[in-house]
Amino acid sequence: QVQLVESGGGSVQAGGSLRLSCAVSGFTYVHYYMGWFRQAPGKEREGVASIGSGGRTTYADSVKGRFTISKDNAKNTLYLEMNSLKAEDTGMYYCAADDLRVKLRGSLDRSEYNHWGQGTQVTVSS
Repeated sequence: QVQLVESGGGSVQAGGSLRLSCAVSGFTYVHYYMGWFRQAPGKEREGVASIGSGGRTTYADSVKGRFTISKDNAKNTLYLEMNSLKAEDTGMYYCAADDLRVKLRGSLDRSEYNHWGQGTQVTVSS
């Protein structure tokens, strides 16, 4: 059974940094892509960054140049390095993965993921 477990969230001041981690287990198909999504109160869940099975990445315009997605295949872990955080980055951050489709750069569309973690809260104070 596929499991995604996020960690690393917390409270920081604007301009600070956090690194989120997502431990992955249960995948038997290697060509899956992964992504990070976030959801602020009263808003829809939005794609932040994604990475394809070959390592190519895609970012939302709002985080380009500040966030970096990466994965360590040996540790079965996905990361999101977040720098220069802003108050508008506040939200619940979710790790997601999909093993039904093949997308070289992943996807920022939440409908294209079939596995989700429980989320980790990020709060940025201004």
